[in-house]
Amino acid sequence: MADHRITTLDNGVRIVTEAMPSVRSVALGCWIGTGSRGERDEEAGLSHLIEHLLFKGSSRYGSLEIDQIFDGMGAELNAGTGKETTSVYSRVLDAHLERAFDVMSDMVFAPRFEDVDAEREVILEEIAMYEDDPQDKVFDVLGAAIFGDHPLGRSIIGSADVVAGTPVEAIRRFHASRYVPSNVVIAAAGAVDHDALVALARERVPDGDRPPAPAPPPAPARHAPRVRFERKDTEQYHVCLGGPGIARDDERRFALRVLDTIFGGTSSSRLFQEVRERRGLAYAVYSFTGQYADTGQVGLYVGTRADNVAPALEVVARELARLRREPATADELARAKENLKGRVVLSLESTGSRMNRLGSSVLTGQPLLSVDEVVARIDAVTIDDVAQLAHELLAPGQLSAAGIGPDEDAFAAALAPLAPEPVGSSR
Repeated sequence: MADHRITTLDNGVRIVTEAMPSVRSVALGCWIGTGSRGERDEEAGLSHLIEHLLFKGSSRYGSLEIDQIFDGMGAELNAGTGKETTSVYSRVLDAHLERAFDVMSDMVFAPRFEDVDAEREVILEEIAMYEDDPQDKVFDVLGAAIFGDHPLGRSIIGSADVVAGTPVEAIRRFHASRYVPSNVVIAAAGAVDHDALVALARERVPDGDRPPAPAPPPAPARHAPRVRFERKDTEQYHVCLGGPGIARDDERRFALRVLDTIFGGTSSSRLFQEVRERRGLAYAVYSFTGQYADTGQVGLYVGTRADNVAPALEVVARELARLRREPATADELARAKENLKGRVVLSLESTGSRMNRLGSSVLTGQPLLSVDEVVARIDAVTIDDVAQLAHELLAPGQLSAAGIGPDEDAFAAALAPLAPEPVGSSR
């Protein structure tokens, strides 16, 4: 990215910007290297809880005042927690950047941790809502099947017991050990002056006198595929199949994106066409990938009624076998590449997407490739590259399975064409 600049201050915080002279807005984000992966069992959910508590007031701004300031600027303010990162982000007019930075930096580095019990209740409601949504919950059931007891196998949202019972002082200590300047990246894209933002950071980000963040746990050990099922009186069976993938710095990540696009990533993909369009066996069916520091995940989802779960998974089994036998035709390969290139270029018309790419890449140590470099990497993918990944990652017998639905026996029988391990309930 030819227009990006990076500065590291003495306290360790990194500032990365990309100027976009044609816009009048700025996307601003604070990226913190903490997420559910870095939590012990007794801390499960603290990253997510702290993300919420950042909005409840800081050393200089009350909770309502924060809302009023951003509403008064006509701006957006939000945050998110992932497996390995947390982000607080906004999009403001360029004239309001200094004000937005002042408030956001105070939220991130100096939260008050007031009204904690009220926010605990909010998150407990969020957990309850999540438990009632099998279409979301099934992905964490799959994570537990793939990664077992490793933190990557836990939900980001956390444990209700931890959220409800962790003392405020323990929450403060968790924040103090993670939200240190050396573990934070400040990213901005749009109508931003890099030197001016650096000057703001020098003035308003505290010195790095707190202990470094603890190292995340090592990569999870690989094991035989598992099957997990949760019984719930649902109209549909919600099914995920998946397994370990590749790390985010693996050069094959571009080939994996091509493979995912061919297999189930678009409306013209094999899964969508065979399961939904030709047979009407599901409304939602797609494949997905995820990358982490030292491992990754591949998988697919299908939601279907009881009468259709066995036929749908039979088609999935055939498509998995076909993917290894015939990973891509020349037309599929060309169409997938153009799809990916189009999505990359179109996303870069958004200041938010550019800021996300800046912040996440710098925080995780990934190179900031130019658009031309990304396009070249996609264009370089061959059918052999796709075939190698299909054989390595998507062999039916090595995929774990997760399901939520009314009948475990029916689910187990439907999995027979995929030759998984014997079924075992997670509850």
